[in-house]
Amino acid sequence: MLGGQALQGSRIIAAARRELDADGFRHMAEAALRNHAGPGKLDPDQLAVFLAMLDYVRIDAEGEGGWASLCDRLEGSERMRAFYLSVAPQLFGPISERLATSGCRTPDTRLVVEKPLGRDLESAQALNRQLATLFEERQIYRIDHYLGKETVQNLMALRFANALFEPIWNARHVDHVQITVAERVGVGGRGAYYDRNGAIRDMMQNHLLQLLCLIAMEPPAHFEPDAVRDEKLKVLRSLKPLDGLGDVVRGQYRGINGEAGYCEDAENPGSRTESFVAIKAEIANWRWNGAPFYLRTGKRLRARMSEIAVVFKDAPHSIFPESAGGTRPNVLAIRLQPDEGITLRLTIKEPGPGGMRLCEAPLDMTFAETMGAEGLSMPDAYERLVMDVIRGDQTLFMRGDEVEAAWRWIDPIIAAAEAAPERPQSYDSYSSGPEDALMLMHRDGRRWRAVAA
Repeated sequence: MLGGQALQGSRIIAAARRELDADGFRHMAEAALRNHAGPGKLDPDQLAVFLAMLDYVRIDAEGEGGWASLCDRLEGSERMRAFYLSVAPQLFGPISERLATSGCRTPDTRLVVEKPLGRDLESAQALNRQLATLFEERQIYRIDHYLGKETVQNLMALRFANALFEPIWNARHVDHVQITVAERVGVGGRGAYYDRNGAIRDMMQNHLLQLLCLIAMEPPAHFEPDAVRDEKLKVLRSLKPLDGLGDVVRGQYRGINGEAGYCEDAENPGSRTESFVAIKAEIANWRWNGAPFYLRTGKRLRARMSEIAVVFKDAPHSIFPESAGGTRPNVLAIRLQPDEGITLRLTIKEPGPGGMRLCEAPLDMTFAETMGAEGLSMPDAYERLVMDVIRGDQTLFMRGDEVEAAWRWIDPIIAAAEAAPERPQSYDSYSSGPEDALMLMHRDGRRWRAVAA
């Protein structure tokens, strides 16, 4: 694609405060590409074309320095301009203002901002108001890389392009839904930042609630940005408010075998910030009333895993004798990482002449294997989303009112956690999380799926 005609005249300009020139930035980019691709994987001609597109400008995000130079590099080009703000959240506003006042903004400019989009509802509303004075909503792309994953988009295709699931995609047939985002790493290296936010702000408010919306949303009238985002917004507004922390479990990992625990990584011995959170959420609408959504995310867990599991109800009556073995609920598992794919677990007869014995078998669509057989590679989530920015497709990006609705539900949870007298429950590193998270499910007669790679 790099050698294609569509890219002729395109440029990628890096802007930062670091002392660097264009050649220095190209060397950095080339080294990063070679490290990422591996030996012998880069086409020399395409690499040369790509590196020639790169440029660098030194700017002061909050001052005047460098902005005139950036605008000069863009002068005379009528092409679409996309500005990706990979910066601290407090710089979103100042940089947006500089883009507008320095002359870099055009009617076809697109602004990409990444989480965290505020620390609470009030700050999110303030950021939205500030951006709205400088850019139209159609120009603002609030990016969440989870929505760029192949499996997430296949979830929409699975639901809305097949007649099989829609009749049973509701509380009459679904017992519950589990959404897990588990990380094996701790917070070392970014402990100070993480300690100001915690798992609720860092992961629950954005990633997990977005995944919940895609599972729970009604079919949009059309597959176009505002139709999809309207349905996601309805889900967020239908979430039952949580009263206190009765359906919330917070935890902190502790060190084992000489490895530091959370408080040591955060350099805050008395920290009350959670590195793990599990929440039982309920959606008060006709489709989902009575089928809870269990959400959990945490650091230093047993494995790196992101998964959505739709657990269906048991068959209403078993015709098989006890000697056949019990049946288990059907589970549709949508795996986001590490191996993207979808599996549907069914109960079948165990092969062989030993009479009727039941066992489980998966219908497996692991994308790496399926697509690999066809010689295709899986695009990175950011690659897909950045291309959507270039195309002007906002379907997989959050709208301002979505962000605010998510904060409106999350804010009381954070307030209750900060007011609670007890610290988050400790859990062993490389475990499945705190014991109370297990009880959150057990008291409802359910259990979490295993955290496994």
